[in-house]
Amino acid sequence: MADLRKLPNLAALRAFDAAARRGCFSRAAEEVHVTPGAISHQVRALEEDLGLQLFHRHGKRISITETGERFAATIRKALGEIAQAADHLRSLTRQQRLVISATPSFASRWLAPRLWKFIDAHPEIEVVLQSGSHLADLRLDGVDIGIRFGRGQYAGVVTEKLSDDYYYPVAAPGYRGKQNKKLARPADLVHCTLLRMDTRESWQPWLTLAGLDLPEPRGTLVVEDSSLTLRHAVEGKGVALSRHTIAWQEIASGTLVRLFDVAQLCEEAHYLVHLPEGLEKPGVAAFRKWIVEEMRQFQAQSEWPGTVQKTSTRKK
Repeated sequence: MADLRKLPNLAALRAFDAAARRGCFSRAAEEVHVTPGAISHQVRALEEDLGLQLFHRHGKRISITETGERFAATIRKALGEIAQAADHLRSLTRQQRLVISATPSFASRWLAPRLWKFIDAHPEIEVVLQSGSHLADLRLDGVDIGIRFGRGQYAGVVTEKLSDDYYYPVAAPGYRGKQNKKLARPADLVHCTLLRMDTRESWQPWLTLAGLDLPEPRGTLVVEDSSLTLRHAVEGKGVALSRHTIAWQEIASGTLVRLFDVAQLCEEAHYLVHLPEGLEKPGVAAFRKWIVEEMRQFQAQSEWPGTVQKTSTRKK
């Protein structure tokens, strides 16, 4: 490691860098906000310290030497890195905006109703919640934190598992199916309209787990929006297969009930992701701490499933 005690005077290095880039002491002086004489004196002192000539003098004109050119490139790179590091540290203290990206279903049905708690605790932070089905590029899209539902294999980010999730059927409390028969056991679903949230969603893994030899429901309404699907279930139009985190809002309010004691562990899980340097930002660190605790409380208070668990083949 180099002996930092032998480091040349930093003011002289900055004067030299400016003169090397500008090719003139007077223009370097304008940039550094000193007199041309001060620039000349600092460069001369640097040359004496190094024991070699950095510029050829031709009256008031100067031209950099070959050695000076190589030294200037090194100094320019080092000063640039120092400036970049200093700007990063300044950004940490002035960072008051937190951009969060989440899937539409999780954002609207789990995160948004709870986010006011974080905002109340951190009024100095402006929170921007973005939702979309595409996978946000945190660096390119200017996103500080991503909440993703998948398998946790995300390149270029720090990934932390927040929670598993479970699938189970839900319906309106008074739903009776096509033959006006109370739903007492999974086999009673044969008389029901089974609602689907997406063309990629399948009832089959849950039906198999429940011991039912039933075909995949066909010809039913497919709504590619979890909120609309659950609304149809609330209105008594059928039985929806939903995730616990998505349906719990209606279950807690009594507008939907969970059917049967069969819950299927999702193959995917909820993950918190951020850039490697993300936790250096106070807002990111504070949100991470908050959502981990909020998810823990949710699991403790929401009759977290787990009586029957099985990995699914379901895709998001």
